[in-house]
Amino acid sequence: MPHATSHKVRDEIRSLEVAGRHGLQGWGEAQHRLLTDLGVEPDVTEVDGNLLMYGGASVQWQTLIGNGSATADQALTYYSNARAAVGVGDSTTAAAATQTDLQAATNKTRVAMDATYPQHTDGTVLASASIAFRATFGTAAANWAWQEWGIFNSATAATGRMLNRKVESLGTKTSASSWQLTLTLTLA
Repeated sequence: MPHATSHKVRDEIRSLEVAGRHGLQGWGEAQHRLLTDLGVEPDVTEVDGNLLMYGGASVQWQTLIGNGSATADQALTYYSNARAAVGVGDSTTAAAATQTDLQAATNKTRVAMDATYPQHTDGTVLASASIAFRATFGTAAANWAWQEWGIFNSATAATGRMLNRKVESLGTKTSASSWQLTLTLTLA
């Protein structure tokens, strides 16, 4: 079951200089506790489900048989930290498995992975059936109503392949906030 978590943080947090003083990078449990201790709570939105795109499914099958690529911006590029991106847009067009990009006419942005993402734990237990992608959209990025999102194997617009797409409102981002979107995909 695919799951998305969005952490929305007002820019006032920056005025506290929390990030600089405490090396804050991303939103793990330790960072959340730190902000809570300082009296700052991020707004968290959680959404389930999405649609696997045919092009993204093809990349997975091709890489399983050894046909993937580490070269940037190619159709069969791996969804690695150096290549993967999360994209958001403002279109409410229904998801269709044949789509190759977000459907917004102009308001769509892809952001590269945060450090250490995507994350997957190898093994033979249920937790090993999941992978998490995470990107942080700073105050200057994607300031519009977030109506759609997806995972890409390229941070460059109109290149690579879209793995999945979800159409659902996550709210309206402004330049007064940074939002972090974590997308977890599970095969189970």
